[in-house]
Amino acid sequence: MCIVSDSHDAIWKATSIVYPEVPHCACMFHLWNNIKTNFRKSQKQIKEVYFALARAYTVEEFNRHMAELEAIDSRVKTYLMDIGYDKWSRAHSKANRTMTMTSNIAKSVNAANKHARDLPVVNFLDFMTILIQKWNYTNQKDAVESFMKIGAKYEKILADNTILSQMMTVLPSTEFLHLVIDGQTRNVVCLHERNCTCGRFQLDDIPCPHAMTVIQKFHMDSYKYCSDYYSIDYLLKTYEIPVNPLPDETTWQIPEHVSSQVVLPPKGKIKLGRPKKKRGIGGWEGNTVTCALCGRKGHNRRTCRNIPKRD
Repeated sequence: MCIVSDSHDAIWKATSIVYPEVPHCACMFHLWNNIKTNFRKSQKQIKEVYFALARAYTVEEFNRHMAELEAIDSRVKTYLMDIGYDKWSRAHSKANRTMTMTSNIAKSVNAANKHARDLPVVNFLDFMTILIQKWNYTNQKDAVESFMKIGAKYEKILADNTILSQMMTVLPSTEFLHLVIDGQTRNVVCLHERNCTCGRFQLDDIPCPHAMTVIQKFHMDSYKYCSDYYSIDYLLKTYEIPVNPLPDETTWQIPEHVSSQVVLPPKGKIKLGRPKKKRGIGGWEGNTVTCALCGRKGHNRRTCRNIPKRD
């Protein structure tokens, strides 16, 4: 288990208290926004290299990309090193993050309850109960009616990896150890230990294209080498506990020691101005400003430097 969030100090402090033994990882998109802010001049050159670094499956692949990054801007390497490679790199992570490199799931929940946040707290909690109840039922129903052995997301990954495996060649060494040749590269697959030298098999917990080449050649069951957590049975277990609907308030039986309590509003200063409803959208999400004068992107009319000079 691991926690993935942005780099807000309050989140990191709270999770270290509540989950002291659980590794805390950084969302790679939030970290990229920090890099863009601190290293504006070289951000265009380092963007592709940075995401390749974060998604690298092996330390060797990570080191190759880090050499490219250092050649572009060595300050970025120092910045990432100070944060700690294990916080944002898949290859260096102390926990198996599998495919969870961002905190996008939290953003999805925030988007779903955006309009309900203006409600009083009791009504807001009622809204969230109904929302989770609806999601729980829908997901459970989809899992029950599914004819697949694993979730739809992982079925697609298997299908994509099967297509990629068609152009590869297998050279067996033992029953479970095979050499897979992919063009100019070679990878060793060990089905018994569920790993491949490319790193994807053991980190994603699902057969990589090299492993699928072996599985297809010897007509094996690919689902046997997928993580149990991807199976429909585990998906059903996720939603087996129902969210009980809340009856009408007139039927509630509230103990006297609870009803007699007076709950006052929290102490604190209210910020001036209208409360923000929308979160700040980073440039990686397509929030690119277009200048009204020159038509180019990346700046507005007030900061435009492309205005033609008059004679």
